[in-house]
Amino acid sequence: MLVAQEIRRRGWSTRVLALSAYDYDHYVQGMLQAGAVGYLLKEEASKLVIEAVRCAASGGSYFSPVVAHKVTAWACGKQIAELTQRELEVLQCVGQGLTNREIARALDIAERTVAFHMSNVFEKLVGVSSRVEAAIWAKEQGLISSMA
Repeated sequence: MLVAQEIRRRGWSTRVLALSAYDYDHYVQGMLQAGAVGYLLKEEASKLVIEAVRCAASGGSYFSPVVAHKVTAWACGKQIAELTQRELEVLQCVGQGLTNREIARALDIAERTVAFHMSNVFEKLVGVSSRVEAAIWAKEQGLISSMA
């Protein structure tokens, strides 16, 4: 991030494309504030990395899909919660209309664990206090594709 900040401070025309193992909000926001024109995750296929470099070199910007989703949400004034993979899986099941018992069977976890994950979801999603609200939020954020 420091290199990108220095490039920007000096007014150089060099374009910075970040390549990171992490998509944490503070990393992405820091790189964007430092002047990066894109942010890729290391897990991307090399073909995509090459495409991103070419895009940045020709004046465009490029983001990994997960990062692009965050950047778009921020631009629209939306808050993205940092849900774990398991919390997302539980939330997807909720969106399908499954009960805690059905979710527990589907994910091969205890019913109490499902309730624990939902409790975490409610804590992380500001203004969400019911399963229906959580599923609607996830649908609006593009985290689940369909709801029952």
